Amino acid sequence: MKKIILLVVIVAMFGWAIYDLIQPGEEKNEETKQDQEDGFMISSEPNDEEVQSNSDVGLEIGSEAPDFELETLDGETVKLSDYRGKRVMINFWATWCPPCRAEMPDMQKFYEEKDVVILAVNLFETESSIQDVHDFKEDFELSFQIPIDKKGDVSTEYQILPIPTSYFVDSNGIIQHKSMGAMNYEMMVKEFEKME
Repeated sequence: MKKIILLVVIVAMFGWAIYDLIQPGEEKNEETKQDQEDGFMISSEPNDEEVQSNSDVGLEIGSEAPDFELETLDGETVKLSDYRGKRVMINFWATWCPPCRAEMPDMQKFYEEKDVVILAVNLFETESSIQDVHDFKEDFELSFQIPIDKKGDVSTEYQILPIPTSYFVDSNGIIQHKSMGAMNYEMMVKEFEKME
């Protein structure tokens, strides 16, 4: 069993390395890696040129965030572009993910204390049932919106590999920061305050 797990990890790392190598024309962003108690975080920091010159739709810092429309856990329809003019944190997560669970109380505090829209996109294809998501929301007393990515279309478009993954989108719809791994409250506030 250990050999199988090790093989899967090695294949995944090799696949990521190949993917990273063959991405055509994409500039490499500086990445900072920081160990955390409940997981890891990789964050991408933009340089000023990148933010101002690249406004095409994409997933890189300085790109316009791809628009999406999903139904929330409460049955409402949300569309990213409806929040133009506001700063948005898009977070991809699942109930079974320990780092996701670790960052949820900080996300709730962040939502309550800052003028931010949080779209916590649940990766429903990985869940056992919708009731698990309802229970999670109740257990953590979450009041921000939880769009449900039932078919995995949005997570595929955003190329979500590790979870949680978060994107910070400014009031013009431009990605200003992205991180893979759990964030704490201080990190969220720091990235929020950098945005317009």
